[in-house]
Amino acid sequence: MVAESFVPHLSGVTTSLLRSAENLRRRGHEVMFLAPSGRGFKPSDWSPTVLPSLPRAVHDDAFPASRQTPESCPISLAPGQTYEEVEGTPTVRMPSLPLAGYPTLRFSMGTVAAVRRLMADYRPDVVHIASPFVLGARAVTAAHSLGIPSVAVYQTDVAAYTHRYGMPWLKAYANKRIASIHTTATMTLAPSHSSMDYLESLEVPRVFKWGRGVDTELFHPRRRSEAVRQKLGADSGDILVGFVGRLASEKQVEDLRVIQSLPGVKLVIIGGGPELSRLKTTLHQAIFTGQLTGESLAEHVASLDVFTHPGEFETFGQTLQEAMASGVATVAVGKGGPLDIIDDGVTGRLYEPGQLGMLRTIVESLRDPEARAPLSTNGRQAMEARSWGAASLKLEGYYDRAIEFHRSRQLRRWRDERGAQRRGPGRAASRHRV
Repeated sequence: MVAESFVPHLSGVTTSLLRSAENLRRRGHEVMFLAPSGRGFKPSDWSPTVLPSLPRAVHDDAFPASRQTPESCPISLAPGQTYEEVEGTPTVRMPSLPLAGYPTLRFSMGTVAAVRRLMADYRPDVVHIASPFVLGARAVTAAHSLGIPSVAVYQTDVAAYTHRYGMPWLKAYANKRIASIHTTATMTLAPSHSSMDYLESLEVPRVFKWGRGVDTELFHPRRRSEAVRQKLGADSGDILVGFVGRLASEKQVEDLRVIQSLPGVKLVIIGGGPELSRLKTTLHQAIFTGQLTGESLAEHVASLDVFTHPGEFETFGQTLQEAMASGVATVAVGKGGPLDIIDDGVTGRLYEPGQLGMLRTIVESLRDPEARAPLSTNGRQAMEARSWGAASLKLEGYYDRAIEFHRSRQLRRWRDERGAQRRGPGRAASRHRV
């Protein structure tokens, strides 16, 4: 599994990788992460290392003998590469540099050749690449050159971010790069219908829908805590309206300014990121908790009355699922990923993009407990069928399809080559759509 970004940077990409790997390992599969380093360099990082004890990849007769693996699978780490275990999963870290102004978000400096060497050592049956753009793009190229099937998971709307970050002239480049990466991959998985439409507009072939799971035991209504509500300053009759996520420009958290002055509403912002200082000024009436994880996060989410999701560039909306699983009424912008998660008026509420007055009106209406109750109940019920176990089973099925597609494509290529040899020069082979 190749991660474009990884812990300690927390995001929907990181969460989906960790939970998918956990469930795949539980079902007997062998998993390794390839990710950017989570820190700067140390002198010891530059000593070549051999790791003799990593588990071998699963054999498959569909692949050439050159890719078959011995009982042990030693992996040679080049200078700058490091090894650790993340939540029990073997992890190789590539040298990386932090994004200016966002130190936890790091970009790998690894080359295609470096990634290719690691893949040649590990010899996986399939390569899962999460949100490919830099390291992920190199992984797609490396897998393709080694004849290993790859599943590229589209998770970040990089092209849309160019506008939010004041670089609209880069949008065409981003679109071209995304199209190239996903066309080279054996298969692309998209989390929502809007993402599928976007990829298909770029003429990316073999795009399939794969949503995300949610931990319905961790995120549960029973975690609602009066102690947490009191800590957040909720008085009798107040409602807590919250946001959870990275405090970055593309999340549009500043849009919540229209609800911070509503009578009886306490705005709670859970998360950290480069926009924290600016948002503390813009949302001066809000309570900022900082970044939370695990049970503390689950308790804070379940203790909200209304959850808001203002970002228009979300390919999915993992925190929406977590709020709904926690029995919290949800309100999201009606664009992108939330359209696949919320059934407006049944499991949550949607407002028109840019219509912040509509957002304010909806939140104001949800001060009434009777208006929130059906959304809370229906939202929880909708999430009970979206466990990470179910999502991982579907992911396994896509791995099988990618391997089968790769096998059939190799077989067709072999037959075409044999046919060309038998026909001799001057006779064209049949054309195929692949």
